[in-house]
Amino acid sequence: MSVWLITGSSRGLGLHIAREALAQGHQVVATARDAEAVRAALGEAGGELLALPLDVTDERQAQEVAQAAVERFGRIDVLVNNAGRGLLGAVEEASDAEARAVFDINVFGLLAVTRAVLPHLRRQRSGRILNISSVGGFTAGSGWGVYNSTKFAVEGLSEALRADLAPLGIHVTIIEPGVFRTDFLDDSSLHRTTAIDDYAGTVGKTRTWALDTNHQQPGDPAKAARAIVTVSEADEPPLRLPLGADCVARVESKLESVAKELDAWREIALDTAI
Repeated sequence: MSVWLITGSSRGLGLHIAREALAQGHQVVATARDAEAVRAALGEAGGELLALPLDVTDERQAQEVAQAAVERFGRIDVLVNNAGRGLLGAVEEASDAEARAVFDINVFGLLAVTRAVLPHLRRQRSGRILNISSVGGFTAGSGWGVYNSTKFAVEGLSEALRADLAPLGIHVTIIEPGVFRTDFLDDSSLHRTTAIDDYAGTVGKTRTWALDTNHQQPGDPAKAARAIVTVSEADEPPLRLPLGADCVARVESKLESVAKELDAWREIALDTAI
């Protein structure tokens, strides 16, 4: 039995992960801005569930949640940094306030919660950190520039964090979901910039795709949650876990593209030594 602390647990993938962890006999500290929404979504789970309010941008509250988790269950074994915010729009279309709001949750919120939990994991010399990124944290696309940049940041932080923590017995895994049937494309999760006409042929297509795809995505979030819990129990978990056929295809396509471009420009790249 492990103790899980999950952010953004009131809906979407976070809720599915909390359900799956509870179903497999784990103890879960499920957090969201509205703890009552978490309790309502997860129902009766007896003493195995602790639902707490958490705004991930509030570092003091994050520390209080981590301490409450340890006081209730004695330890934290798995941290899932799932809370996130989306932004659809061209890079130029995103205002400073819109861009900062996404970074505050997706990057600085993840950092705040990680800093709050790590002292407990280091003291144990064990633990798992699962950072929810996206296929958009590995390969970017028109309309997702600011959102992609937050997830690229999560991937860079996670790679370094893995190297930092490996000698302490703490594993870090980046979870890269493709398109899954959650509420991510709803207005409650995905914010949209004011459109500029010149981007109608690029970002406009992405806006149409989001409207047409919402709640029709091929990925099953319950199966994704099951895969995440399974990977958390691996003796040697991967650095990255791509989820969904679309994600695998996009990762493979980018790897192929990068290899071709590197080969094409190799001579110039190498001809820079003194």
